Amino acid sequence: MPKTRINCPNCRQPIVADITQLFDAGQDPRAKQMILSGSFNVARCANCGYQGSLATPIVYHDPEKEYLLTYFPPELGLSVPEQERLVGPMLKQVMDNLPVEKRKGYLLRPQTMLTLQALVERVLEGEGITKEMLDAQQKRLNLLQRLLQVTSDDVLEHIAKENDNLLDGDFFSILTRLGTSAVSSQDQESARRLNDLQTKLLKITSFGKDMERQSKEVEAAMKSLQELGKDITHEKLLDLLLQAPSEIRLNVLVSMVRPGLDYEFFQQLTNRIEQASGNERQKLLDLRTKLLGMIQQIDKEIEARTRRSAQLLEEIIKQPDISEATRQNLQSVDDYFIAALNERYEVAKKSGDLDVLNKINQVAAVLQQAEQAPKELNLIEEMLDLPNEAAMQQALEEHKQEITPEFLDMMGAVIAQMENSGEPEVSARLQTLYRLALRQSMKMNM
Repeated sequence: MPKTRINCPNCRQPIVADITQLFDAGQDPRAKQMILSGSFNVARCANCGYQGSLATPIVYHDPEKEYLLTYFPPELGLSVPEQERLVGPMLKQVMDNLPVEKRKGYLLRPQTMLTLQALVERVLEGEGITKEMLDAQQKRLNLLQRLLQVTSDDVLEHIAKENDNLLDGDFFSILTRLGTSAVSSQDQESARRLNDLQTKLLKITSFGKDMERQSKEVEAAMKSLQELGKDITHEKLLDLLLQAPSEIRLNVLVSMVRPGLDYEFFQQLTNRIEQASGNERQKLLDLRTKLLGMIQQIDKEIEARTRRSAQLLEEIIKQPDISEATRQNLQSVDDYFIAALNERYEVAKKSGDLDVLNKINQVAAVLQQAEQAPKELNLIEEMLDLPNEAAMQQALEEHKQEITPEFLDMMGAVIAQMENSGEPEVSARLQTLYRLALRQSMKMNM
């Protein structure tokens, strides 16, 4: 951000502030997150202690969403000609930063937002987050505050039953995030209250009961796989899937044995279908349909993660400081990213692109340094690579002796770091992993 000399809004003494007026997501990947977090144009005065946001005209540009938004704080009292004069150079800069073929009509029609909140909501809308979703999130926050004030378990249960629809995964993500923040800030009392509330709600809400059922299904699936022994054949695997007592169990098993559901497996299933008749044949046909649907979903997720990793790598090697950009995105480095890195390296090597090879080596050097990370962080990264919640829970069970207070503290620190990272999907996976790890820890301590 450019340093600007201004007078303190409170005591009028001269101070230096970081002021940004143009937020161009096409030029700065941090622009969107800065707008959403409100972490911009804040004045701090060493003389009087004042700290607050500065009233400054803003231009926000997102070429991907074709957004060109402007905001003029009402307190500035700017006339339309004055507004046009102020934003004119910024709009020209936006235009100049784009290749000719990407200069589209929306650039000639900037949309004026009447409030900063309206601008933020418009940016969120582009991310698929509607005002209705924001309102629902506020309702969850209000409900959480109400529940934290309750001292009677009977009253808590009554309120929970009345608001069961709001006590969903999003609510528990908020609860987990606040608990993590309390742990990170050494606020043991708040952490205890939030943990106690979560424990009680998991027992009396529909979401908590579903979680409990899923947990039992995961444990049962793990046990049934262990009973098959090391030499699992396609035939044994098919029998196991046929005997799955519920859709949840079948989903869990498929997520655990996806590599084994290959061409030979489906050939075995087809052979059985051809030899069967009546109800048995229909059961096998239904199983094949379900398996193909589940596999398609899993593979789609793998494909999406592969694509995101390749895009992230391309964004990193475009940055002026590749090493710093890599360090800022270490939380997103997984097996998919490493595969994208290796693939990009081979392509550059084959074509003799020395510039890209140099950039790839800079990324690799940072990753090698990061390998010396604490064992807790390595375990977190390993579990984040897993395809779904069932696999995470299985891994936590296998590593239950490592789910220590230090592990939970490390998770808390990572989640706090990720809150303003602009990686909502990674943050969501971290929240899920933390919730499961907390349950595993509580289970061991009971």
